[in-house]
Amino acid sequence: MANSKNLFERRRLRNRVQLRKTSTGRPRLSVHRTNQHIYAQVIDDVKGATLAAASTLDEGLKGDATSNIDAASKVGKLIAERAKAAGVESVVFDRGGFLYHGRVKALAEAARDGGLTF
Repeated sequence: MANSKNLFERRRLRNRVQLRKTSTGRPRLSVHRTNQHIYAQVIDDVKGATLAAASTLDEGLKGDATSNIDAASKVGKLIAERAKAAGVESVVFDRGGFLYHGRVKALAEAARDGGLTF
């Protein structure tokens, strides 16, 4: 019987295979979502280094609500600013095992509006 953890793991692995096919050396915009916060990182897998990171735990976003679509949009704009400051224009979006819906979608759209292409 399939439980939610197994389904999450299957989605995560299926997404990772697609990322390997399409990455072509671009950094990866990885998103992690919890019930209370959302986190985003731009990772260079070749070097194994994080180029930029943002989350609802950052000082500028800490006082507001942290588990809604508005907070995810703010994190998306912030990660786009930080990635562009690090010299990254184009990324591959890694949603992990999370569905492209709600807060994950809001973060992605805000990052696109901020100037990242994926």
